Amino acid sequence: MAKQSAPQELAGIAPKLVEVTNEVLFGDVWERPGLCPRDRSLVTVSVLAALYRGEQLGYHLRVALGNGLSVEELSEAITHLAFYAGWPNAMTAITLLKQVADEQATA
Repeated sequence: MAKQSAPQELAGIAPKLVEVTNEVLFGDVWERPGLCPRDRSLVTVSVLAALYRGEQLGYHLRVALGNGLSVEELSEAITHLAFYAGWPNAMTAITLLKQVADEQATA
């Protein structure tokens, strides 16, 4: 998977946010050796789904697939978190996963 970065179109309005996103989050935290990118993606997707952060979730589902997680594994994680984070959160996350999976199937 290509190195992640903040959307560059945001640099004009929030240059520091883009800078720290790229340097600290993606340049340091995501690169730490304690977890592999696949595991970091699983954690990130789970937290975004649990917190109902759909705007970021689609992007991170794509990253997760690129980092080696399968649609089936992501579906299982979302099903599991439904009981801990709430049914509406899981239904929104699984709908996004279906959209991402459908996009990749037709690409």
